[in-house]
Amino acid sequence: MNIASAVILCTIVGAVGAIILVAAAKFMAVEEDPRIEEVAACLAGANCGGCGYAGCSDYAKAVVMDGVACDKCAPGGPKAAAAIAKIMGGEASAVEKKAVVQCQGNSEHCKPAYDYTGIQTCAAAANLYGGPKTCTFACIGLGDCTKVCKFDAIHIVDGVAKVDKDKCTGCGACANICPKHVIMIDAGGPRKPVVMCSNQDKGPVAMKACTTSCIACGMCERTCKFDAIHVVDGVARVDYDKCKGCGMCAQKCPKKIILFPLKDNPYPPEPKKPAAPAAKPAAAPAAAPAPKAEEKPAAEKAE
Repeated sequence: MNIASAVILCTIVGAVGAIILVAAAKFMAVEEDPRIEEVAACLAGANCGGCGYAGCSDYAKAVVMDGVACDKCAPGGPKAAAAIAKIMGGEASAVEKKAVVQCQGNSEHCKPAYDYTGIQTCAAAANLYGGPKTCTFACIGLGDCTKVCKFDAIHIVDGVAKVDKDKCTGCGACANICPKHVIMIDAGGPRKPVVMCSNQDKGPVAMKACTTSCIACGMCERTCKFDAIHVVDGVARVDYDKCKGCGMCAQKCPKKIILFPLKDNPYPPEPKKPAAPAAKPAAAPAAAPAPKAEEKPAAEKAE
């Protein structure tokens, strides 16, 4: 067999193989639900993974094929959720989720336990006696969260991570990377309070570790009329399904660590005193009786 014959034979075999592949693709193709493409078009396209899926296309498939909730695209926010809900024939939650750091252990409140000079990551420091701060539940403050945030929405300020709520999309990347699990994706929104502490030690130990620790006194639990806050594992936690956002727990907290971090003014509202009943208007003085006309003497009447 010469070279020309070999080339011709390879060409024929290749052509036959191509025809077989095209026919197989045509007859064995699985039709994709057109809604998947529509849902994907509603997403932000950040592929941040905050929804729990590998990317936007995987999340779109999960929404259509598995009935996953349509409000998991944090960068897209309520607008994307509403658009997806419209495609899927349902309704979406209007709460825009944001990250919140449940720690206030800065240099004023939480002192260093030792001088850490190792690898400058939170993950590495956490493996050495629980971290370099006296509170072993505190934000370590070496910025692992800042490195994974794609939106420049979290920074280290005086040793503690702080979230820029105007930039945060609630994607959850910072919460997932934090070795101390002090970053939560707030599900309650700005109207609901957050316990800004993660220390699970008992009161006296917690106080020695950080002056802004929850001391598990239970005052918030006793104050709440809606059974929406309880001390769990030594620290108060809010049940957002029950919480009405009244702020009474925040007002009564002796450590002032229950705040509204997503509001412009994060501090609890001042307690309102019941208005005093309006005073009744004074009764008008009784009119004086009209003076009687002077009677004339009888002699005058006779005249």
